[in-house]
Amino acid sequence: MHPAPPATLLRAGRHVAVRARLAVLASAAVLAPLGWAVAAGWSPLLRFDRSVSDALYAGDDRSRLLEVVLQVATAPGLAAVRYVVLLPVLTWLVRCRAWWTAAWVVTAAALVGPLTSWLKELVGRPRPLFAEGGARWDSLSFPSGHSSGIACLATVLLVLAWPRLAPGARSRGLVLGGALVLLVGCTRLWLGVHFPSDVLGGWALGCGWTLLVALGFGALPGGRAALEPEVRA
Repeated sequence: MHPAPPATLLRAGRHVAVRARLAVLASAAVLAPLGWAVAAGWSPLLRFDRSVSDALYAGDDRSRLLEVVLQVATAPGLAAVRYVVLLPVLTWLVRCRAWWTAAWVVTAAALVGPLTSWLKELVGRPRPLFAEGGARWDSLSFPSGHSSGIACLATVLLVLAWPRLAPGARSRGLVLGGALVLLVGCTRLWLGVHFPSDVLGGWALGCGWTLLVALGFGALPGGRAALEPEVRA
């Protein structure tokens, strides 16, 4: 099978770009109202958050084994894990002289953390408290940094690999990436360190921010920062 001609690639790129723009708008449509509702203390959302958090919290008396499992499962949302995963990717991109591609990956991955921290300060939501104690962290809660971090990482990897994946592999990548994002978000609730709206806001921020950067740098198929499609025999 020969590489698609430039016109076909451009049409495919435009189609993906339209969907990416819609995803960015959808992310903003989730994040902005949630942030407003949390900051304003909108009681229906606060009641929902409280009831779901109480139902899902694993409790202070959870076993040591469960604690280890939850900490391992939540780790992909850490900034350190994001950098460890992307460092070999960036090394390969630099060796290939794919400067624009490396630039958008660095921009998306490095700035999602500071952006999350800025929104935390803007909204000013404290962490969940539980009758039996809870984590009692002093840091702020909305949006979840682990959730925004894993959403950013999964989106970066999917956007990078998309031009080189067959349709079946793309579907599997979306399912696996979505499952990992969901898992990390759920661990934040089981550990009792976030409310559901924090997790949802983190997902929206991580995905929307990464796609916005990808659009800005031209990282979608056919753009200057996109990888070339793989030639298949």
